[in-house]
Amino acid sequence: MSRPSDNGDRPAQAAPPLAGVRVADFSRVLAGPYATMLLAELGAEVIKVEHPVHGDETRSWGPPEAGGEAAYYLAVNRNKQNIALNLKHPDGRAVARRLCDGADVIIENFRPGVADRLGIGYETVRRSNPGVVYCSITGFGGADRPGFDAVVQAESGLMHITGETPTKVGVAIADVLAGLNAAVAILGPLHRRALTGTGCRVEVSLLHSALSGLVNVAQSALVTGEEAGRYGNAHPTVVPYQTFGTADGEITVAAGNDGLYRALCHAMGRPDLAEDPRFDSNPVRIVNRDALIAELEAVFGTRTAGEWTSVLTEAGVPVGKIRGVLEAIRAADEPATVTVAHPTAGPLELMRTGFAVGGYTPRTDPPPLHGQHTRRLLAELGLTEAEIGRLEQAGVVRQAADPPLPHSTSPDPSVPKESR
Repeated sequence: MSRPSDNGDRPAQAAPPLAGVRVADFSRVLAGPYATMLLAELGAEVIKVEHPVHGDETRSWGPPEAGGEAAYYLAVNRNKQNIALNLKHPDGRAVARRLCDGADVIIENFRPGVADRLGIGYETVRRSNPGVVYCSITGFGGADRPGFDAVVQAESGLMHITGETPTKVGVAIADVLAGLNAAVAILGPLHRRALTGTGCRVEVSLLHSALSGLVNVAQSALVTGEEAGRYGNAHPTVVPYQTFGTADGEITVAAGNDGLYRALCHAMGRPDLAEDPRFDSNPVRIVNRDALIAELEAVFGTRTAGEWTSVLTEAGVPVGKIRGVLEAIRAADEPATVTVAHPTAGPLELMRTGFAVGGYTPRTDPPPLHGQHTRRLLAELGLTEAEIGRLEQAGVVRQAADPPLPHSTSPDPSVPKESR
């Protein structure tokens, strides 16, 4: 492995970290596609395989849509190539095996046993591709249960600890956590494979991703032997760390230690609360939570959210307005979106991933149309024009039609160019 020089010199533009890595993506919906989008962001070549008729389920999860493509699908599929392939047809399975034989990474989220029946299970693939890193994402591990995020949130305890009554998190958080876990778990074996040439199987479940995401809440339950409580917008073991109403809206204050609590009290004009023995350390603030919160709420109600945000920020106290999603995107300190040239939607804003790698600028290819790259990918796999035509005639594969020119769309002049 090459290592950076000691003098800190770096090239102006580094090669993508996963350049040369090919990913065969048989996953659908959210967890798997999110994982492969992260790998693509790092430079991997991701080939998304979809059924030639209905494709990924999220293609139909609209409106809203842009250029005929559902927003849900657009959210997690950029920087990928697309092949529309019927895995239930023998010729389709033969094509899939060719794709698997040339892949460095395979990711699938079929129900247990389905990949084996299709002839692309791990044990089958590793015989011809022993160095493959093969990732399976399931809902509940080995249990043959369909994995839907809302059910996993219920089964994992996430719903139990959220809201004022059991409440689903507003995004499919179990899927997102599973996608992050899958991407991280794939990178480790890929590194080992580069050193030793050996592959392995990676297994990720939505349930265990959600359970591990409970972190301190789960550990507290294990330590005490007591069921976790529900604190809504407050924190079970840090006070004050919650939402407060103001004269015109709500803010969230996170006084995560005694020093921040004292700074909060002084900024609010209530230094007496910092010295009160009922509140002068976090353990006693937990015991006397209700009395302290009542005192703070009375003061917060006297000024606006904007005023309190300015006052507390100046005092070094973590504070934030409760924003809507679009408001939060536009208010981000750095651009939160990238713009791609989509073949049917035209200029299309997409959310950036949550990381940046120094010296490397990710490409920004739009999410592919259904079957957009089928013919080219089949040719790369060694199929002749005649063979490709026969597969198309049989409905085994599908090539997307050339799209019409996108509707003329003028960018919103109020949005900074770098965030469009």
